[in-house]
Amino acid sequence: MKPKIWLSSPHMSGLEQTYIKEAFDTNWVAPLGPNVNGFEKDLQDYLKEDRHVAALASGTAALHLSLILLGVSQGDEVICQSKTFSASANPIVYQGATPVFVDSETDTWNMCPDLLEEAIKDRILKGKTPKAIIAVHLYGMPYKADEIHAVAKSYNIPVIEDSAESLGSHYKGQNCGTFGDLAILSFNGNKIITTSGGGAIVTKTAEEKEKAVFLSTQARDNAPHYQHSHIGYNYRMSNIVAGIGRGQMTILDSHVAKRRANHELYRSTFENISNITFLNEPEGHFSNRWLSCILLDSKETREGLRLALEKENIESRPLWKPMHQQPIFKDAPSYLNGVSDDLFDRGLCLPSGSNLSDEELNRVISAINMYFAV
Repeated sequence: MKPKIWLSSPHMSGLEQTYIKEAFDTNWVAPLGPNVNGFEKDLQDYLKEDRHVAALASGTAALHLSLILLGVSQGDEVICQSKTFSASANPIVYQGATPVFVDSETDTWNMCPDLLEEAIKDRILKGKTPKAIIAVHLYGMPYKADEIHAVAKSYNIPVIEDSAESLGSHYKGQNCGTFGDLAILSFNGNKIITTSGGGAIVTKTAEEKEKAVFLSTQARDNAPHYQHSHIGYNYRMSNIVAGIGRGQMTILDSHVAKRRANHELYRSTFENISNITFLNEPEGHFSNRWLSCILLDSKETREGLRLALEKENIESRPLWKPMHQQPIFKDAPSYLNGVSDDLFDRGLCLPSGSNLSDEELNRVISAINMYFAV
């Protein structure tokens, strides 16, 4: 069998082990330590916009703490982009709140600003002003930040910016991860950079970061004994894991450049195959192209191509199944226009890793050309 080509595998810089060895040499093996501080500073310096970063165990943990910081609780409603991974929505339920799903627009595949406003108006008419909005930069493509935040501001609803897939992307020159009242990052194994597992919350104030850190370290009161006045969580990133992150930050921009190059290679190679279309970058949008995604002319063509690639031991994946289609969320309020359903039916993610070799990319291209008999 031919070697496996993965959708998006980890890509190390070679410097990670230096930071990890330092942690072992100094016995900073327990949670927290110089690597955590250093990784947070690296992220803050990269994001700019005077933001504060707390490194956590996952992006999901960051979303959960964001909802807590915004006071989301039992009986509240939170608007969430439907076209996303379930981790965007699950923390809403952790808090006993109800997710309200909003469909996408076709320019970026992200939350539709018009439908967002329609949803807010309708929830208010039904007696529930949403407590927060979770907007996602899907596959690294920035959402329409001006429009989304203008709607949110007009109803005084805070935005949690889900930048799990978009570190290295920017909108009108401003880095993704700096638009929301709070923002989250992910360093899962398949992301632009990885800490094997991990994430971060991005805040506008040092006080918000301090509160997030407090809650993420079991909410221990300042006392010589173990005393707790709040429910806490074991959500902090460890010093060893943060060492991986420090090494990864040294090659973040090169990873973005390579993934964008992969995307452009696919686009130029398949431009004459009428069955395939790509998502363009609208003016002002810069995507890290975390995953290179294509739209086929039908669900049947998409599934046929996926199976053809699988036969060649090449991993591909349909676009995220919308949250309003998920069995667990079947009863949640949803405001739909059909866009995310169509994207799910016809969309496919191609191998996109920054460590793909020319030989591997040629294998992917050859398999797709063979399927369409080019």
